[in-house]
Amino acid sequence: MLDSRKELILKILIEEYIRCAEPVGSKVLNEQFDLGVSAATIRNEMAVLEGEGYLVAPHTSAGRVPTEKAYVYYLKHLVEKKVSTLVKALPVPDEDNTQSALKSVVKTLGEVSGETAILAFNDEWSYYSGVANLFHKPDFQNLAIIMELSDVIDQFDELLMGLFARAGQEPHVWIGSENPFGSQMATVVVRYQIHSGEEGFVGVTGPLRMNYRRNLALVESARNVIEQL
Repeated sequence: MLDSRKELILKILIEEYIRCAEPVGSKVLNEQFDLGVSAATIRNEMAVLEGEGYLVAPHTSAGRVPTEKAYVYYLKHLVEKKVSTLVKALPVPDEDNTQSALKSVVKTLGEVSGETAILAFNDEWSYYSGVANLFHKPDFQNLAIIMELSDVIDQFDELLMGLFARAGQEPHVWIGSENPFGSQMATVVVRYQIHSGEEGFVGVTGPLRMNYRRNLALVESARNVIEQL
């Protein structure tokens, strides 16, 4: 466990990086956030966090970005557990056909989250929406990453069905090396069950630099909507 000051610095740095998609330096933390310590102390704490594998300096930038280890720690220790009140509830689709209604929920989830929304139904079929959102992210402008993403998209249906048994009743996040969609990705999913007893999972996938708090809340909202169908 990190001490409280390192946790605070790490939390603020991660959330600032999620917001701006630019490496975050000690100067930004010192000038824009009231951490109650000197700039030198912030630099020293960031150096320790880097040495322990939570931060990395990209290229010659003076700033730092979170590593996969940082996001894992953030989710485990720094993100509030009950997040369903953070977003406005998604609308319940006005459609009689279950498959059409599910697709409508997924489209809305992709639009609102700005990520790629995913769904599997009863281990029979899958659906996704918002793939173009991935290619608009600054995280995915590198040619090698674009090629990796293209390969993943070709296998999307197969990968989605492979997640069916792994989705749980509580929202779960797969990050980086454990993510079936690639090491640069994060995926949030939760299992749902409709009144007929049929079940599946719904979620979003996007870059490591996704807004986890908001996406966890949106996925919970999508599950709640689906279970009203």
